[in-house]
Parts: sequence; structure tokens; C-alpha cells
Amino acid sequence: MNRPVPVRIGHSACPHDCPSTCALDVEILDERTIGRVRGSEDMDYTAGVICAKVARYAERIHHPDRLTVPLVRTGPKGSGQFRPVSWDEALDRIAEAFVAATAQHGSEAVWPYYYAGTMGLVQRDGIHRLRHAGRYSNQFDTICTNMAWTGYIAGTGRLAGPDPREMAKSDFVVIWGTNAVATQVNVMTHAIRARKERGAKIAVVDVYRNATMEQADMALLLRPGTDGALACAVMHVLFRDNLADRAYLARYSDVPAELEAHLATRTPEWAAAITGLSVAEIEAFAHAIGTTKRTFLRLGYGFARQRNGVVAMHAAASIATVAGLWPHEGGGAFHNNGAIYHLDKTLIEGADLKDRSIRNLDQSRIGAILTGDAQALRGGPPVTAMLVQNTNPVNVAPEQRLVRQGFAREDLFVAVHEQFMTDTARMADVVLPATMFLEHDDIYRGGGHQFILLGPKLVEAPGEARENHFVHVELARRLGFEHRGFRMSPREHIDWLLSHSGWGTLAELEEKRFIDCQPEFERAHYLDGFGHPDGKFRFKPDWTRVKAPNDGPMGPHGDLPALPDHWAVIEAADEVHPFRLVTPPARSYLNSTFAETPSGRKREGAPAVLMHPDDAARLGLAAGARVRLGNPRGEVVLALKLFDGVRPGVLVTEGIQPNAAFEGGEGINTLTGADPVAPFGGAAFHDNKVWIRAA
Repeated sequence: MNRPVPVRIGHSACPHDCPSTCALDVEILDERTIGRVRGSEDMDYTAGVICAKVARYAERIHHPDRLTVPLVRTGPKGSGQFRPVSWDEALDRIAEAFVAATAQHGSEAVWPYYYAGTMGLVQRDGIHRLRHAGRYSNQFDTICTNMAWTGYIAGTGRLAGPDPREMAKSDFVVIWGTNAVATQVNVMTHAIRARKERGAKIAVVDVYRNATMEQADMALLLRPGTDGALACAVMHVLFRDNLADRAYLARYSDVPAELEAHLATRTPEWAAAITGLSVAEIEAFAHAIGTTKRTFLRLGYGFARQRNGVVAMHAAASIATVAGLWPHEGGGAFHNNGAIYHLDKTLIEGADLKDRSIRNLDQSRIGAILTGDAQALRGGPPVTAMLVQNTNPVNVAPEQRLVRQGFAREDLFVAVHEQFMTDTARMADVVLPATMFLEHDDIYRGGGHQFILLGPKLVEAPGEARENHFVHVELARRLGFEHRGFRMSPREHIDWLLSHSGWGTLAELEEKRFIDCQPEFERAHYLDGFGHPDGKFRFKPDWTRVKAPNDGPMGPHGDLPALPDHWAVIEAADEVHPFRLVTPPARSYLNSTFAETPSGRKREGAPAVLMHPDDAARLGLAAGARVRLGNPRGEVVLALKLFDGVRPGVLVTEGIQPNAAFEGGEGINTLTGADPVAPFGGAAFHDNKVWIRAA
């Protein structure tokens, strides 16, 4: 009798750019094949639940369009004409291009460009070791976290907060500015557990009625860029109705009396006119917070991706201090736990090689940099050679027309290490086939939780796909770079990182699979004081001295409000551009990742824009019509969907579809700006004025 072969289960961690960093159980069918992927029930943040994207990962890892051999360009840039070559030839070409660029313009003409296609610390961050060894241009990361982190740290002094598992112990969970159902499903796991076990209520603050808002007991549908006004009105009500915790404020905050006086005019009526909410909605929200000490504010990234995003994040976090939520289990304001890990990445990043005189180039301003903007180049030489890993800037970076123009330069050599022929890979001179996370060793840390997780190699890669670390090591060898990190395997890097960071050894992590790094309650809830020298929450931060990642003050930093407020610096609608456009994530995609999977493409369909029916009727536009959106940065064509879950005057288009999915091959980031946001830069992806008309 033939008996079914038992399926082996391998353990890993999701590598993608999502705060959940889920612990995974993976069916291993043979040395090259996986089956289903499930969330691990052994790790109590993942709690057995993962998103549909990753559950169907076999669809991605075994996709027939994966890159499996190195390629060199044979036709015009962007033509997609390539021929296969050996790894040796491909790497030799890259090394020769880096040497030539350095000889002509100096080492800063080479720009290794990367981001978060994998969040693995070895495979993602090893590019810095190559960068520092070659004295190549540095990258200042601005495309994702700057505004959110800076706004949160401005108040708390540290990028950390209550244990996110405490959402399940809350009586009121506020999900603010993140579509958690689509982008971090575990937030919903713990919020819904609180609802089932404690009768907790869930409030959602967002700019359109998305899948998370559909789950809400209290839905607050704002106009984009007005979160600060809502937060100020909430705090006004807390002070006005004696719901503010004055004893807590006196001990733990800097200027409570000044804040109260400042907020005296920030009434619900004032905020209603700005946000589009009713006075009753604002009053009810404020009273729910003020009468529920176990209120957990889960603050996302989305609402910070505005030109006033730093101020909005700081104002929202300030609510927890005015209401005195921090001392209570299931209470406080959480954004990210990055400060709890204290990881020593010296050997991974080659930090001991770093020359601080080398310029930093703003990641978000890649379009201006590659088209020769002297200010963006920091007065230095042009960029004439690049290695791109873990990102797809021709699709995901703002000011897409400039980005495409830059990549089309004949004097720019580009090598792209990728899994699929992305929009950026299509513009490359050399394309290298990359592994996926189950095909190499790496280590991960959570942003939305408190675990370090191991992601070991579980299956063999297809064809000649190679890991990022291999590329770094082989290029270093050809370029004559010396550093201990180039002589170490990924597993040796993981072991060194753990042991030098106080987290044990690789062998111990292999046995445990993950490490719970959650600080004690008193520290996580700031009962021993906030992270500023005086231990007080800052309502009145010194904005240009906030201890957040930065490359010096940027944008209109001198105009930042001293206290929480609505800062009217957003790209406001005007007579020519009467609509505000927001570009949030789609449920089936993650940035440009997963856009190649058949199930995701089927679910998302063609690019479309959501518009309120009243706006469509006024403009004579019908559902399904081809419409053109535009602003001074460019134009795109997509389909119109009528949707009463947005405010009139607001347009929403979900997800980053491949550029080729749009008529004319220009994607949605044609419309987004790269002007640096105060005080430390960043891209305001959800802050765009546009016009719309029939195509």
C-alpha cells in the first residue's frame, strides 16, 4: 500500500516590509518545493494568523517568471532586451563599471541603492559594508519612516512603547492611520480578541472606508492631512471636561498648562470644519478615550505620510499623555519597537570602515539626483554607477518621471539584483537573479512587536539565483576590498550579531526560533520616565534636535508649530487642482512586491481611482470611465470607481501597480512629490493635489 509521505514543517519569519514580521510554519515538499505557509501558533504575537499574500507564497517562490540567470542588456535602455551570461562575466562588468566611475569622478560617483524588499539584517544591510569599503555615496533613508518615527520620538524620547500584545487587554483600541487588515493583520488579531474577551470597542481613524474601518465600532473618516486637528480637539475636550489626568501631567510632561491654554481655541467645532467630521463624532471619540484608561492607541505610518505628518504623529501620541493612559496595562500609544533591540551590526554593515566625510544622498530624491540636481547631489559628482538591491525605485519612488529620466541616462551604469524583471530591472545594464527568503539564511526583528526571529534556509533556489551576501562578497573580492565581514557566512554574521548584542548565540536561537525582547512593564509604559533627559513627555519639542535618524534639518523646519496643532502645510486643493489624492496600500500587494502573483493581480484588477458619487455626478463622470489624473508632476490614466467611503474632494487609488499596468506605462508615483518634509525629510506619498477629467 502507498502511504502519503509526511510533509516536513520548516520554521521561518516573514521578510517583508511589514511591522508584523510574522513567525511562519512552512510545508517543505522536497528540497526545492514548498506547499502552504501558515502563521506559527507558538509565537504569541503572530498567534497563528498571517496575511493571504504570504499564505500563498508558493505562488510567488515557484513563479515561472522568476529570474534564474544573470543577464546583460543588448538593446536600448528599458527595451527589455537582454542575453544570459555567467555570474563571473556579470560581476566583472559591475566591478569594472565601479572602478571606471571612481576613476572619472571619484568614489562618490558610485551609489549602492537599497531598501526593504527584505527586512533581513544580513541580506539587507550588508550592502553598507560594500559601500563603506569603497567609500561610495551613502544613502539617507527617507522613503518610509522619517515623519512617523520623528513625530513619535519627539514626544516619548524613544522609539518604543507598550507591549503590542496588550491590545488584547485593552478596553478601547484605536487604530489610527493604518489599514491593518491589509498591511499588518496581527493588529486585528489582538484587537478583535479584546472585543471578544473584554467587550472592548474598536475605533478606526482613516481617510477612506477600508477593510479595517469596516471592522470598527467607531469610524472616523477624515479629510487627508487633518489628523492633527482631530488630536487637538480630542485633547481640548479632555481638558475642558476634566478628563485630563492632571496629576499624571504634572509629573510626566513638560508644559501641561501651556498646552491647555494653547488648546483652548482648538474646539470640536474648529476641528469639524477642518476634518469633515461632525462635532458629535469628535466629542464621542474624546469621551471614549477620556473615560477608558485602558485605551490603546495603535499609531500607523499612513497618516504621517503627509507634509504635516510629523506634527500629526506627535499630536496623536500626545493624547495618551493628556489622558494619562500610559500607566495602565492595555493603555498608551504604540508605534514601533525599534529601540528595544540594541543590535550590534558593525560587521554586517562594515560600520568600522565608514568615512563620515562621504556625502549622504536622499533616497526619496533619486529622481533629482539622477537628473543632476546640484543641491540633491550635495555639490558632489554625478552618480554614474549603481547597484540596486531590495527595491524598485522606477516604480515606487516619488516624482517618477524624473526617476525614469535619470535611469535612462546612457552614461549611468545600473546593476539590479532582483527576483523578477521589475520596472527598475528593465532599465538595468546588468540584472542578477536573487534568492527569496526561504532560500538563504537571515535574521529579523519586529517593528510592530518585540521578537527577534531566525529565518534559516529551507529550500534550494531555482537556477543560478544567489543571495545578496554572495554579491557583496564577490564584488568586494574583485574590487580588492578587505574586511572581516566579507570572509564570514550569513550564519557566522548572525552568531556574531547575537553574541555581541547580548542575545545569546545562533545555536540557542535555532533551538528557540525567536527571542522575546519585551522590556519590563515599567520601562515599556514609561513609568520610570520618558526618554528625554528630564524624563518628561515633550508637548513642546525642540524639533531639529529630536533624537531620530536625520541628516540635518530639511524642509520648512523653521515653521513647525511649537505645540500640537493642525499645521496647514499640506498640498491643499486649489482651483486648478480641486482634489486631494491618497495612494494607500492594496490588500494583495506590498509596495511593488506580490504584484506579479496571479491571485493578487486577479483580486486587485486594473488600476482604478475611488471617487465620491457626488463628485462624479457633478463632473459628469460615470462608473468605469477612463479618467486622467494630473498635477504639475505628470498625468496618469486609470478607471473610475464610485465609492461613498471617501469624503467629497478626496480621491484614493490603492496599491503600487506595475507601471506597465497603466496606459502609457506611467505609474501612480508620477503624481507624488519628493520635496523633503520637515524637519528631517521624507516623502509625502499621501499628500497630492490633482485634477481629474475624462480621458
